Amino acid sequence: MPSFDDRNMIPRGLERCSPRGFALRIAPWLLLFAFGAYSIYLCLRYGLNQTNMDNRFAFGLWIFLDLTVIALGAGAFFTGFLLYLMKWKALKSVINSAVIIGFVCYSGAMVALAVDVGQPARAWFTFWHPNVHSMLTEVTFCITCYLTVLAVEYIPILLKHRKLKQIPSFLVFEFELHRIIPVLAAVGTLLSFFHQGSLGGLYGVLRGRPFAYREGFAIWPSTFFLFILSAIAAGPSFILLTTKLAEKLSNKPLVRGGVYEMLGKTSGVLLTVYVALKSVDTLIWLNRTSPAAGFTPWEFYTFKPFGTWILFTEIVLLGMIPALLLLSARLRAKPVVLTCAAILACCGVALNRFVLTIQTLALPTLPFDEFLSYFPSWQEFGVFAAVLAYGVLVYAFSFRYLPLFPDEKQLTAPVEVEELEYVSRN
Repeated sequence: MPSFDDRNMIPRGLERCSPRGFALRIAPWLLLFAFGAYSIYLCLRYGLNQTNMDNRFAFGLWIFLDLTVIALGAGAFFTGFLLYLMKWKALKSVINSAVIIGFVCYSGAMVALAVDVGQPARAWFTFWHPNVHSMLTEVTFCITCYLTVLAVEYIPILLKHRKLKQIPSFLVFEFELHRIIPVLAAVGTLLSFFHQGSLGGLYGVLRGRPFAYREGFAIWPSTFFLFILSAIAAGPSFILLTTKLAEKLSNKPLVRGGVYEMLGKTSGVLLTVYVALKSVDTLIWLNRTSPAAGFTPWEFYTFKPFGTWILFTEIVLLGMIPALLLLSARLRAKPVVLTCAAILACCGVALNRFVLTIQTLALPTLPFDEFLSYFPSWQEFGVFAAVLAYGVLVYAFSFRYLPLFPDEKQLTAPVEVEELEYVSRN
């Protein structure tokens, strides 16, 4: 029986595992995706009674997933901003990977949102009958436009496929697309700033939810700005982690060492600013905003398991500590410390989205309200798994058949040790 051979589809000069090894690696993710697809079918076929959400606990695991992956996907637009607009040329080695990660995060979030809304065939209603008084309308328009921008940015990477490069018209099209990539990067940055901020603003304007309500500047609550800052702080860390994971799994260097330190330093500086402003915002909420609404703020932390530990973990353990680690050049130069700090930074932004989504809805807002508990159903976990598996599969196929890392060929070429050290230093 002839075996499948895809060597003529792999970029020239790059080494990849055998087709059998690749199939074994993606098999668990295909099974997970099949399980998730079945969960999606159940939710769309029978409705949201397949979930543990109800009219009072309307935001659950899927909205938490949406907010988290959109924040982590911010590495795409921010890397493009630094490379094409700020001229940080070293980031060219990770821009293709960043675009694919951004595309996966945003398209995955859209899938989860479509299942959550429950009527994907009527999604066009949002655009034809927009509620101009809702921040969700602005979020929907910006995310849709930015996902389109990411899809256009993905096309030149796809056209680098070994087979597609043999078609002259595709080469011309790829060249023309490259000429407008800086414009797309600028548009993507503008769109991302607004929808990241508006996602935070959605919670900050909830006067009926004093745990989430925040004062702010003009019409924007403080959460508008904190969401932007936290996303652009965690985005470079997520790009760093995914690149390191790809290096670990492929067992080869993909980018030059200085790129990691650049991503880590960028994340550290932005995370420091975010933690400082988050701390000020929390102090204002504790001493003025919450008492003015008639609530003693510490009452919100008497409902288990949401004690004060969660506030300490979010600001100190997953905010201040990784910021200090990433700011120190000496500590940042140690790969283990750099990786651990990046993991903490990404966990911090995920915990922030969890607090605003799950803890906010669980807490009572009226004297006769009860503390609500929520645990996702297996169908909700199934949709979560489908989005995760989808992201892994898209990235795995892209890594195998597309030249994601421009420096890979040079770094893995059989050169003398002295020459490799010189390339890494420069």
